[in-house]
Amino acid sequence: MIHSDGFRALDRQECLRLLGKAPVGRVVYTRQALPAVLPVNFSLDADGSVVLCTSAGSDLVRAVDGVVVAFEADDFHAGRRSGWSVVVTGRAAVVTDPVEHERLMRTGPRSWMPLRDGVFVRIESEMVTGRELTGVGAGP
Repeated sequence: MIHSDGFRALDRQECLRLLGKAPVGRVVYTRQALPAVLPVNFSLDADGSVVLCTSAGSDLVRAVDGVVVAFEADDFHAGRRSGWSVVVTGRAAVVTDPVEHERLMRTGPRSWMPLRDGVFVRIESEMVTGRELTGVGAGP
């Protein structure tokens, strides 16, 4: 359904389909009692969770392990005044199970930075919301 403001709400399946196409997203978390946003590459696991690969000693791992975070990805076309935005909210946790870690080594995201002590962080997709801007009011 398109609202009068030009946005259309996306269902969970459509949100996950769009996330699967995005190369980069943003983790939204709390760092030293302040909001923080970090762009990251990621992959979407079969269960719809977001998976990141980062250094075990990173500030990100210390800040998000075991807490609820948000993850956002989007794609916009300014000339057409159209695009979409999807937000996944859920608990983040470092993957500690050796079998799961090994599976993600084969199927999960690859860090864009060289890592010696890489770990995977999983963000459960407890709440998934999205909106599409439909290009209402786009001019020449």
